[in-house]
Amino acid sequence: MSSFIMNTYNRYPVSFVNGKGSWLKSENGDDYLDFASGIAVNILGHNHPKLNKAMIENVDKIWHLSNLYKIPEQEKLAEKLCSLSFAEKVFFCNSGAEAVEGAIKVARKYFYSKGETLRNEIITFSGSFHGRTLATLAAAGNPNYSEGFGPMPEGFISVPFADHDAFKRAINKNTAAVLLETIQGEGGIRVLPDNCLKEIRKICTDNGILLIIDEVQSGMYRTGSLFAYDWASIEPDIVTIAKAIGGGFPLGAILTNEKASQGMVNGTHGSTFGGNPLACTIGKKVLDTIEDEDIVSNVKIISQIIFEGLEVLLKKHGNKISGVRGKGLMIGIECLEKNSVITEEAFKQGLLLVNAGDNVIRMLPPLNISQPDAEAGIQKLDQALSNIKI
Repeated sequence: MSSFIMNTYNRYPVSFVNGKGSWLKSENGDDYLDFASGIAVNILGHNHPKLNKAMIENVDKIWHLSNLYKIPEQEKLAEKLCSLSFAEKVFFCNSGAEAVEGAIKVARKYFYSKGETLRNEIITFSGSFHGRTLATLAAAGNPNYSEGFGPMPEGFISVPFADHDAFKRAINKNTAAVLLETIQGEGGIRVLPDNCLKEIRKICTDNGILLIIDEVQSGMYRTGSLFAYDWASIEPDIVTIAKAIGGGFPLGAILTNEKASQGMVNGTHGSTFGGNPLACTIGKKVLDTIEDEDIVSNVKIISQIIFEGLEVLLKKHGNKISGVRGKGLMIGIECLEKNSVITEEAFKQGLLLVNAGDNVIRMLPPLNISQPDAEAGIQKLDQALSNIKI
């Protein structure tokens, strides 16, 4: 049967009708263990009672106002985010791509407002992924995503991943900022080492460059800290978040320090739906629930269980998988067999995983996943790898 949906996704042949915690139930009644979490979105699993209650209590109130008026729910969520992080200002939007595109505008407007009107170039790293808008595609500089959509916006310079010398050579009088992912998600769970991030921060400071960190996938405690850059004990100037902040409800944000936000005055940026009362209510409840249920401790415990389980599978299936990378519950499995072959077999075993670049498989389970469910995921992956004959 043909579909009226545009053919932009290669979808698995399944539809889900319900979910509970780390599990999904298909329309055929089959159970699937969700180690994808909507690509790092459903950090509290499916049908979390506190999020459901927040939705129910607010659905009869105000859904949408537009930013023509003060929105108390925005103020509460912004205050919470700033109290937990480096940030002093927040702009709400709906998605990661919007947040990154907005961050680019913030950086350029900062220098423009100071009279440095030509200082607008952004340095990025190869293997990055920042979204599907034209500017975010141009920032990543990956032809696999941008081919056919040209001409691409100018003002972006891509250098090799974690190459400090190339980064320093790329800096010139027109450099406004560097944009990077602390852990490249789509690029294959490539972790930027802490010492590298410290050095990049120093280079930015020495050259008056703004540091933009894309934490859309790695943020919201997925690595065991609010943001993955926290492990390097540095402070950025601008951070982008989305995905997990809404726990499944569309929500994104740009976080900045006071300095970086100086150019963003009345009329410089906007969003029709960004920061609507319903989204911000749920975003605040996500953060409160993470604190109330001590989700960070669970991330650390479950991360160790999964990493140890994967090390066992590496020894057992060394002709199909070759390594493990990542941090917390943002985990990548390096494959010798084609990653899609393994994820398709895992799907047959009722385990949902996510492919990534560099022939890597992503494991992104809910942050509140139980120990039995984590162990079940390893068992299902073990069976999937055993079923693949080489």
